[in-house]
Amino acid sequence: MTTPMERLRNKITKEVLWVYILRLLKERPMYAYELKQHIREAFNFEPATVSSYVVLYKLEKDGYVTAEWQESGTGKPSRKYYKLTPEGERLLEGGLNFLEETLRKLRG
Repeated sequence: MTTPMERLRNKITKEVLWVYILRLLKERPMYAYELKQHIREAFNFEPATVSSYVVLYKLEKDGYVTAEWQESGTGKPSRKYYKLTPEGERLLEGGLNFLEETLRKLRG
């Protein structure tokens, strides 16, 4: 059985993975596995690989990110880099504003 704190942590990490992804893409374009590593380092949780790809696919489909294949100069396979769009930036700001407002209300 999970505790209330475990359920809260699960909901604000896995359930809103898009916020973490958009926040990192605001810094610079990244490929999916790189995003997963940066989420672990910056936010102290590791999303499932499939979850990251599903969220990225949906964000791309909805116009919040664009993707571009880039060749590796080192002989490694090309990688699909994701970049934040202006719509993605607005979505991120809206999400962050909602979270900040919710925290303000909870703190009283």
